[in-house]
Amino acid sequence: MKPITYKVEADILTHDKNPYQIVKELLRDSIKELNLSENIYHILKKPMRVLEVSLPVRMDSGEIRNFTGYRSQHLDVLGPTKGGIRFHPGVNCDEVKALSIWMSLKSAILDLPLGGGKGGVIVDPAELSERELEELSRTYIRKITPIIGPQKDIPAPDVNTNPQVMGWMVDEYDKLRGYNIPGMLTGKPIVIGGSQGRLEATGRGVVITIREAAKVTGINLRGATAALQGFGNVGSMTAKFLDELGVKVVAVSDVHGAIYAQEGLNIPELLSFVNAGNRITEYTKAQTIPNEDLFGLPVDIFVPAAIENQINEYTAPVIQAKIVAEAANGPTTPDGNKILEKKGVFIIPDILCNAGGVTVSYFEWVQNEMNYYWKEKEVNQKLEERMVESFYQVLTMRENNQINMRKAAYMVGLKRIVEALKARGWVKRTDFS
Repeated sequence: MKPITYKVEADILTHDKNPYQIVKELLRDSIKELNLSENIYHILKKPMRVLEVSLPVRMDSGEIRNFTGYRSQHLDVLGPTKGGIRFHPGVNCDEVKALSIWMSLKSAILDLPLGGGKGGVIVDPAELSERELEELSRTYIRKITPIIGPQKDIPAPDVNTNPQVMGWMVDEYDKLRGYNIPGMLTGKPIVIGGSQGRLEATGRGVVITIREAAKVTGINLRGATAALQGFGNVGSMTAKFLDELGVKVVAVSDVHGAIYAQEGLNIPELLSFVNAGNRITEYTKAQTIPNEDLFGLPVDIFVPAAIENQINEYTAPVIQAKIVAEAANGPTTPDGNKILEKKGVFIIPDILCNAGGVTVSYFEWVQNEMNYYWKEKEVNQKLEERMVESFYQVLTMRENNQINMRKAAYMVGLKRIVEALKARGWVKRTDFS
């Protein structure tokens, strides 16, 4: 019997909320909370630059298909912009704008000398052959080359992109420039300048914040239960590290469905099974359940590690978890957030929770600039220090101002950005209370 107390209808998982409008509302509220002038909001509410590109690709059939790509650069007041490239059919201009703003805030929260950028292509990579995917990747990087570079804007992997895609992109960029520039993007294969620990970094950072949140909420992780929505790079690495801490991961999902085992999934075995090219729903040592049933499971920790708008006014009421760790970007709508807050759920907001990826991307960029590379243990130690310090800065902001964790995270990031705006003379004394 499935331990579901409420039924969630499948079609609500696509409930549309514009992420750009959401992030602007959160920015405005946080700026008011900091007693800053609305002038600050008008500086930050729009990316400084958004590029739309046409990407003609010759398919294996000989047909030419023209894809659409975007690159948004939000703000470079702290340093060059930085952010991933996603290949997904749901990519749109407003999504990319929102993601670039979130990247600015993440970098500021982790005290990184970077601004926020994000890119995307409207495509389902599962429909492309490897040759077609390579040509699309190279075409995209050619089209955005005028606005990127190690001191301007540094791309990285995101949804449906990986080290191989980054390898093609850096190779194309180097061909155009005529020499090797490994620091032009991060998340590369290690052999051509990637960093140890980068592939696991986002999931590792998620689990570091979960570990600290468990201390705050009094949850003993050894024997605690967790469910994860999404089993790509971030979700699978999160499951791996939770399992190593003694957490019983009872359910995971991907786009094809979800699996559940009340006694806990054998995560190392499941990872090997999926890495061999199988779908998680083909794993026979667990019960298959619909994706939407994942929300109502009686677990201690729920990790949305898929896409935006998954926890909303329909799904939030059924969540029983004590901790929600936002491994995805923008997985919770404002309505969903209010419901979780009323229920007393401890939310680790995305701009803190999943910032491990950009942190180790920063480390990779630093190593590229030095042409000197660190061991994985050193990378993981540096990540641990940054994530723990940032978690408690956000927690302190929450406690000092009696606000929720999301607003506290925004305020920590905004304070650093505004300090930089002030130092550069972009804002005046009258913009502060």
